[in-house]
Amino acid sequence: MKKIDVTESIILEKKSRDLTWEAIAEEIGMGTVWVTSACLGMNSMPEEAAEKLCAFLNLPEGSKAALMEYPTKAWDKEVPQDPLIYRLYEVVGVYGDTLKEVIQEKFGDGIMSAIDFTMDVDKKEDPKGDRVILTLNGKFLPYKAW
Repeated sequence: MKKIDVTESIILEKKSRDLTWEAIAEEIGMGTVWVTSACLGMNSMPEEAAEKLCAFLNLPEGSKAALMEYPTKAWDKEVPQDPLIYRLYEVVGVYGDTLKEVIQEKFGDGIMSAIDFTMDVDKKEDPKGDRVILTLNGKFLPYKAW
């Protein structure tokens, strides 16, 4: 079974049972954003989490192994057309250099890890329109000189 097949099975089961990603993540005891990413094939699941997910969603034989496989993290290089994803590209396009300057001013010459990393999505109700709160929490990795 391939990761894409497991992803399709997960999405079908999620829809048929009217589940949320948050409910699925809570059931297996891991973070919502990470579980969603793993279910969409962009992260490998540890064995225990894969077992719990397969049992909870009644996934087909071979799903556990596919969920545990190391993914090739690749995405379409074109600017996405989906408005939500496009806006995230826009944020990086407009504020990317600013973020780089501020991060390097505070930490030095280096990068924020996307490996030693967590991300959360929260909602803040506001009478002028609800707010999306994205928290990116990555370890700072200084560049090495040798």
